[in-house]
Amino acid sequence: MTDRAALRRNRKRVQSEDALFLQAVALQEVQDRLTLVNKSFTKIAIVTPFPEIWRRLAPNAHFVQDNEVLELEEKQYDLVIHALCLHWANDPVGQIIQCRRALENDGLFMCLTFGGQTLHELRASLAEAETLVTGGLSPRVAPMAEVRDLGDLLQRGGLALPVADTIALKVTYETPWNLFRELREIGEGNALEHRIKRFSRRQVFFEAAKIYAQSFMDEGRIPATFEMVVLTGWAPDETQPKPLRPGSAQQRLADALGVAETNLKD
Repeated sequence: MTDRAALRRNRKRVQSEDALFLQAVALQEVQDRLTLVNKSFTKIAIVTPFPEIWRRLAPNAHFVQDNEVLELEEKQYDLVIHALCLHWANDPVGQIIQCRRALENDGLFMCLTFGGQTLHELRASLAEAETLVTGGLSPRVAPMAEVRDLGDLLQRGGLALPVADTIALKVTYETPWNLFRELREIGEGNALEHRIKRFSRRQVFFEAAKIYAQSFMDEGRIPATFEMVVLTGWAPDETQPKPLRPGSAQQRLADALGVAETNLKD
């Protein structure tokens, strides 16, 4: 799915931490959530292409590039964070499995990634514009999974107590061109393997900008949605709570609620 060489080139366009506002939002979210965990973490690994901004969380963490094979040692960390780069992984399940293997028993895995509603306005506008101008479609925005599918990855990765939830961010721009430019500046340009590898016709983007403004403009501004999905799970451990076996309950629910039990019709 991802052309890793193109992705590296795109990320080299990032000129400053100011451009990484989405990374900063993800960082703040991790900081907030860790304050709710009744556990201290001392051996931290962070998977990120932008370690400079994530050093604010843990300066002494082990920082790892989001390559296909992660440079993580087995059972060496009590916290592994996959920081807003899973959407470019060719094997997202493999990434999670590698992180789980790097955790000690009862270690915490936290992943922040983009969900299926991310840039839905841009995707719709580009698709309509390209169809009108060229009569076909080409891959332009990376496909992103829905939260339910992403939550399933935690179980497939062998993590216990999986939780997945979303944060909706809406950013506005003066024009669609400002959004196009910012996506390049934050290193999130098109790096799909099967993208058109020649210059696209300018008319496609002019038409997309017109459709975007006509369809989505709100109070004179152009909105762009970024759906951030937060995935958390724990490396399995005997001390963790486990669900009871079906049929092992010692009390009827009706008794606990203080109501009369009513049989359902066949």
